Amino acid sequence: MSDARSSILASLRASRDAHPVETVASDFTVLREKRWGPAERLERVKRMMEAVHTEFVDATEQDWPAVVQAFLKDAGAKTVLYAPATEAGARLESSWADGGPELVRYDRPVDEFKEEMFTGIDAGITQTLGAIADTGSLVLWPSADEPRLLSLVPHIHIALLKADALYDTFWQVMTENRWAEGMPTNALLISGPSKTADIEQTLAYGVHGPKRLIVVVIR
Repeated sequence: MSDARSSILASLRASRDAHPVETVASDFTVLREKRWGPAERLERVKRMMEAVHTEFVDATEQDWPAVVQAFLKDAGAKTVLYAPATEAGARLESSWADGGPELVRYDRPVDEFKEEMFTGIDAGITQTLGAIADTGSLVLWPSADEPRLLSLVPHIHIALLKADALYDTFWQVMTENRWAEGMPTNALLISGPSKTADIEQTLAYGVHGPKRLIVVVIR
């Protein structure tokens, strides 16, 4: 087996050396020129995401914690998981009023409160890197301070989107944020609540992840 393997690899190397492949530079002109106006970007994102059951709520930089709290109270949420080490988490802690859903800090390894996360958390709040007009997608950048489980496990995912953090294309997101120089373990592109058509090819939402995706547009 060893001789056969060596022979095959030697043959492949010889073929590669005898027929080198010329590298062709990529042409990103189409992506560079695909543009929408500022107002049109947000309307396009909303239209495309609402088509797959995403919900939108408007807020301002001053009142978004109160808007989120009121929305979750009306939705019947009892517990809200958040990342205390983030800027958004600090705002929640300082602004959260009594009488609303209970804030639950995500400041422990998941193994220490796995059961609570999967059975006792109603909503999770995350920041976003922005949204893409071309595809109608949110961009999440998970980190040690804000792990991806915040957006994947709770039944309701609250995503905070700053109205000026809008991009035309995924290519623009990657280039302007210099992804080539360093990426997290994973970046998430989210267009709506979880869905599947595995069962009799019937489309169903909220089967293996959040049942609702709420985008809070912060103007």
